[in-house]
Amino acid sequence: MLTHLVAATGVLALLTVVPGPDMAVVTRRALAAGPRDALRTVGGIATGLLIWGVLTVAGLAAALAASPGAYLVVRLLGAGYLVFLGVQALRQNRRAACADDPAAPPTAGNPWRTGLVSNVLNPKIVVFYTGLLPTLAPPGMPAARAMSLLVLLHAALTVAWLGGYVLLLSRAAPVLEKPRVRRALGRTTSVVLIGFGLVVAVGTG
Repeated sequence: MLTHLVAATGVLALLTVVPGPDMAVVTRRALAAGPRDALRTVGGIATGLLIWGVLTVAGLAAALAASPGAYLVVRLLGAGYLVFLGVQALRQNRRAACADDPAAPPTAGNPWRTGLVSNVLNPKIVVFYTGLLPTLAPPGMPAARAMSLLVLLHAALTVAWLGGYVLLLSRAAPVLEKPRVRRALGRTTSVVLIGFGLVVAVGTG
C-alpha cells in the first residue's frame, strides 16, 4: 500500500506542477496586489479542491460529470470567469500604463474568493476527480477513505507548489516591480487567462 501511495503522490505532483488556470490566477494576483493576496488566492484554490473532494466522495461529482447539461453549464461558467479575469487584468494594466504612478492599481475582489470561484468552476477538476483519482486509490483501503486521502494530498501539494511559486515571485520583486516588466507580465498573464477561458469553453484542453 505504501508503494502505491508513493506512486500516486508522484502522479499527483506531476499533475500539480503543470501550468494551468490556477497558476495564471495566482500570477495575476501576485503582480497586481502582492504576495499576501496571492497566498490568499492559493488558499481559495485549495478550498475549491476540498469542496470537489467532498462532492466526489459523496458521488455528486460523478453525477455532474455524467450529466452533459450540468457539465456544460459548469464549463461555460468557468470559461466566462477566466475570460472576465483576463479582461479585467488587461484593463487594470492599461490604466496603470496611462497613470502617472507606474504601480498597478489594486485588484478588485476578495483574493480568497477569486481562487475559490476559479477552482470550483474548473470542469477539469470534475473529470480528474471522477476519472483519474479513483485509479490512484491504494488497494485494500475503503473507497471513501482512499479518495479523501488523495484529495487531501492533492490539496497539500497544490498549496506547497503554488505557495512556493508565490514566494519565488516575491523574491523576484526588484525585477518585477519595474514598470516595463510589470506591464509586460500583466499583459501576458491577461492573455493566458483569456486563452485558458477559450480552451475551457470549447472543451479542448
